[in-house]
Amino acid sequence: MRVVIALGGNALLRRGQTLSAQNQRHNVRIAAEALAQIACDHDLVISHGNGPQVGLLALQSAAYQPQSAYPLDILDAETEGMIGYLIEQELVNRLPKERRCATLLTQIEVDPDDPGFSQPSKPIGPVYDESEARKLARERGWRIAPDGAHYRRVVPSPKPKRILELSVIDLLLDQGVIVICAGGGGIPTVCRSDGSLIGVEAVIDKDRASALLARELNADAFVMLTDVDAVYRDWGTPNARPIRHMSPEQAAQFSFDPGSMGPKVEAAIEFVEQTGGTAGIGALGDALLILRGEAGTLIKCVQADEETKQSVQMK
Repeated sequence: MRVVIALGGNALLRRGQTLSAQNQRHNVRIAAEALAQIACDHDLVISHGNGPQVGLLALQSAAYQPQSAYPLDILDAETEGMIGYLIEQELVNRLPKERRCATLLTQIEVDPDDPGFSQPSKPIGPVYDESEARKLARERGWRIAPDGAHYRRVVPSPKPKRILELSVIDLLLDQGVIVICAGGGGIPTVCRSDGSLIGVEAVIDKDRASALLARELNADAFVMLTDVDAVYRDWGTPNARPIRHMSPEQAAQFSFDPGSMGPKVEAAIEFVEQTGGTAGIGALGDALLILRGEAGTLIKCVQADEETKQSVQMK
């Protein structure tokens, strides 16, 4: 079975944790334990988020020479290499020596006229309280938006159109290589009128890019791992309850936070509707259980359980 697994940036660096290499490596180890078990029996492609990491690199770059700060496409590439290295090393340490793994820098084409460029929505970097966030926004020209009980910087997030290294990924999979790619949503790239490519100032949503990757690779399963154990209805209220099974039609009737769970559910719906495969959403350490249907939230083209049907009817 061909499986695409997307590791969330907030799963690799949990909310409230210090932005340190030690914390990221610790969380990658948790993921690697589950991923290694999956890799033993399936063709595996791994993508990952980069929201906290790319925001930190942007802060570091601006602190050095604010007028010469590196653009986001270059920082996206840096995070692909940095996080890919950690995942690859921890995974290889747990696999038989004959099992090969490769990290691939991945350019993803976007539309230069995408409305996402004029409506920044992708949260990056650390969280701030409201007063600090508004102060930084004034000083640095940032856009900010709520992220749970805190605030974060938001940047343009155009939709992914085409994975430029898709044929290379397919070639590696055919050779039995585990591929780590499309990290952080890939490197946002536009095609100029003469056919040449150039990176642009944006961060593509990892879940949308990973869903495109899963569809283009004809994956059987697409699993998104994050820092919560399932998709919840009435999240953030005393009535919050996990949803264990949904069809795409039922999932579309719920309303989820557009800055966190919303893109994941939308990505799952697109994958299931276009491929007939199964999508899963859940916690970092539950990857194998989600794939088996024993944890997280599953979205597939079957009748959902009675609790979910009643939840939809109540809306």
